[in-house]
Amino acid sequence: MSNEVVLLDFWASMFGMRIRIALAEKGVKYEHREEDLRNKSDLLLKMNPIHKKIPVLIHNGKPVCESLIIVEYIDEVWKDKCPLLPSDPYQRAQARFWADFVDKKVYEVFKGVWLMWAKKGEEHEAAKKEFFEIFKILEGELGDKPYFGGETFGFVDISFITFYSWFHAYETFGKFSIEAECPKIIAWVKRCMQKESVAKTLPDQKKILEYAVQLRKRFGLE
Repeated sequence: MSNEVVLLDFWASMFGMRIRIALAEKGVKYEHREEDLRNKSDLLLKMNPIHKKIPVLIHNGKPVCESLIIVEYIDEVWKDKCPLLPSDPYQRAQARFWADFVDKKVYEVFKGVWLMWAKKGEEHEAAKKEFFEIFKILEGELGDKPYFGGETFGFVDISFITFYSWFHAYETFGKFSIEAECPKIIAWVKRCMQKESVAKTLPDQKKILEYAVQLRKRFGLE
């Protein structure tokens, strides 16, 4: 079976980073194509005509879209190494639940903090409160486990760890400390960052901060 793998991606995308980590965990070689999100390629529009967004994994000419679906696809196709989802059906369902929680709730509060950068006073504090409420729920789910799935780095960890690349930017503009509020999350981050697949994938936080400053200017928040 041929294994031609192409990833349409954008370097700062938390969702694209998930795919890069999953492919690295599996040892899959692939071609990485960087997209200009303000001038999307014909290939991206062809491969994801519904949403027209990255990431898209193209495997032997066939596209797979939506980051969590792509990670599951990678786990099923390259199942001989580093399973990302548990084999037990209940545990697998739980992993999907928490990854979906990250997709919906964490991304939602990240967008809220983005808007918070332009807010003052009570609105600012309300957005910050909501941010940490979501993080504390995840901290509670992590508990004393090394990773969200237990002893092994897996699906939920991949879904959440990519947000870490943006932590510094959000802390800078939001004027708060995630470690002060959620130390278990930062301890978990440090364990994840010891993995080569994660450390080599996540971009430098200062580079992300510079990109965030550009976005703030573009959207009139500076």
